[in-house]
Amino acid sequence: MEIKRDRYLNLLISKKHNGLIKVITGMRRCGKSYLLFNLFKDYLLSEGVEKSHIIEIAFDAYENKQYRDPDVLYPYLKEQIKDDGMYYVLLDEVQLLGEFEAILNSLTRMKNVDVYVTGSNARFLSKDVITEFRGRGDEVHMYPLSFAEFMSVYPGTKQDGWNEYMLYGGLPLVLSFTTPDQKIAFLKSLFEETYISDIVGRHNIRNKAELEELLNILSSAIGSLTNPEKLAATFRSVKNKKISSSTIKKYIDYLCDSFLIDSAVRYDVKGKKYIDTPMKYYFTDMGLRNARLNFRQLEETHSMENIIFNELKIRGFNVDVGVIMQYDTNEKGNSIRKQLEIDFVCNKGSKRYYIQSAYAIPDQAKMEQEQRSLMLTGDFFKRIIITKDTPAPHYNENGVLIMSVYDFLLNENSLDI
Repeated sequence: MEIKRDRYLNLLISKKHNGLIKVITGMRRCGKSYLLFNLFKDYLLSEGVEKSHIIEIAFDAYENKQYRDPDVLYPYLKEQIKDDGMYYVLLDEVQLLGEFEAILNSLTRMKNVDVYVTGSNARFLSKDVITEFRGRGDEVHMYPLSFAEFMSVYPGTKQDGWNEYMLYGGLPLVLSFTTPDQKIAFLKSLFEETYISDIVGRHNIRNKAELEELLNILSSAIGSLTNPEKLAATFRSVKNKKISSSTIKKYIDYLCDSFLIDSAVRYDVKGKKYIDTPMKYYFTDMGLRNARLNFRQLEETHSMENIIFNELKIRGFNVDVGVIMQYDTNEKGNSIRKQLEIDFVCNKGSKRYYIQSAYAIPDQAKMEQEQRSLMLTGDFFKRIIITKDTPAPHYNENGVLIMSVYDFLLNENSLDI
């Protein structure tokens, strides 16, 4: 079963021969290796590139262990480049290569070499590629399957597909399993043996139990406002454990660096400024989030919000949590300040959208509640409410676009309806 990942393939194609190192980042098992060694390689071959001009090495494969040594790899690569034709060097999990910055910098100096690499943590990109390569790295960030990608190979209805996607997530390998037990076992094993082990090993974490407890808390509270201080208080009151807010912040940074979770910062829409804390955290893959909680807390409301957040990130938006400050008077005539929230303020270039995630809008009172903050933005950017089910995308009397989560997820241009 081949799943087309055209968004990422087209990005790679558009960056071909640009003189930069194409860096494919993303969480483990999201499909980076498949994109590089299958989809992109097949594209190169279809364009007439000779096999001998495609050099591919997966550094996490045992048979390639020797090439993790830069003194072995570099002579090998030079040996493979035998003429003046263009060569394509495809390197998977390049962070396992010693002194990879120097090796890649050397490759970019060769006029007939085009370099593509993958990496599985944000530090690899932010610290090493940007700092060491001084603008020579060009990132393509990859996510697990979007709902549209998932449905392109799912045999059932979109409703059944939604239930599967919400429960087991979008890691491509999940689709190769046929029973719920197999999918659950795979996700739980992957979380424990790959993600947690990788984070603990890379950062020399001594108290693995603390990290796991933090993951449990974050998994239980997706889309809730929090910060390290609040989480430290939760550890004291609920878990009867003392852990400093600075340690919690460090752990959260590790989880973000491995792309397991992502954050949304609060933005004062009228004041046009960011509010540093608290913020919201979302899981990059719902299947892994559910595996962390043994598939117990399956609230569709929060899951839908998380999936909408991920889709917006996949589409390349910067996503914040909107805050609207509203001043009112109480029954005693005293001035009071209220904070209203917009689930997502999405920016890309000159485009901005205000989006509310509302699982159900059974009556006018609920509609007024959901659109209240949208009507107070003080500007004319598009305002959207995404629900679980609605007959067809339409604008209400206040100019707010109402659409179902299916119309949003399955149409890449849905926000411009």
